[in-house]
Amino acid sequence: MSSIPIGPPAEWSRRGPPLNAKMPAAKLPTGLRIASIVLRAVFIGALMAIILRVSMPQTASIWSLYETPGDLIRMGLGVAVCVWIVSQFFMAPYDAQSQRTWFYLGLVAVPFALICLIAVW
Repeated sequence: MSSIPIGPPAEWSRRGPPLNAKMPAAKLPTGLRIASIVLRAVFIGALMAIILRVSMPQTASIWSLYETPGDLIRMGLGVAVCVWIVSQFFMAPYDAQSQRTWFYLGLVAVPFALICLIAVW
């Protein structure tokens, strides 16, 4: 009969680097960094324009907003979401992985958002 080890494997007992250790920053090409920032800004701007357009009252003017509760609720939610999006706009990602994610996501999401913006407008 072979002996079966009891307890966690040896690699589980490693604690890893100390909490205050600084990881080396990954280098990101300047062109990729600028492209990710631009794509993120265009996407957030298009999303905000779509939300503002959809949240506008369905009646004749903005001053008739209080006549129907549905328009008032729609406008309130639209303004709240736009405030949240503006706050997200100023929290830019700083690490290389999140900027790569925004670059690849932007390549797909920006054309779709612009098509939706044109269709809604």
